[in-house]
Amino acid sequence: MNQEIQLFEAIHTRGGRLTRQRRLVFEVLKDSHDHLDAEALFERAKERDPNISLATVYRSLAILKEYGLVEEHRLGENHGHFETIQESPHYHFTCQECGQVIEMKTEQLERYLRELCEADGLLLSSISLNISGLCSDCQRRSDDTTE
Repeated sequence: MNQEIQLFEAIHTRGGRLTRQRRLVFEVLKDSHDHLDAEALFERAKERDPNISLATVYRSLAILKEYGLVEEHRLGENHGHFETIQESPHYHFTCQECGQVIEMKTEQLERYLRELCEADGLLLSSISLNISGLCSDCQRRSDDTTE
């Protein structure tokens, strides 16, 4: 289903209003290929609407999260990064050196975790996984300095 339709249906089914600001916050996230924190999201939204406030961005994010349209990830930091809900599950690898976030799509991991849970009589409803280490570029730079 189209994300715009999901946005409209999710808000209206709960009796909420699809305000211009909520739509803007959702569109900025949808258009971004980065995992934006609230401040970066605010800066990008402000380029499109100079009157939007940081408080409005935070309130919009809370509502969009509550309605299941946006998810928040910590990515090894003490503040959240946001993205729209993706159609297929994916996980995030954060480089400890440069901070780059790499999305990893792997059905094998989800299948394995589901099997582990089922073996213990558990029903898996969601997976939250933080993966960190060094990206290939930082590994090369590290190798270059040790030679």
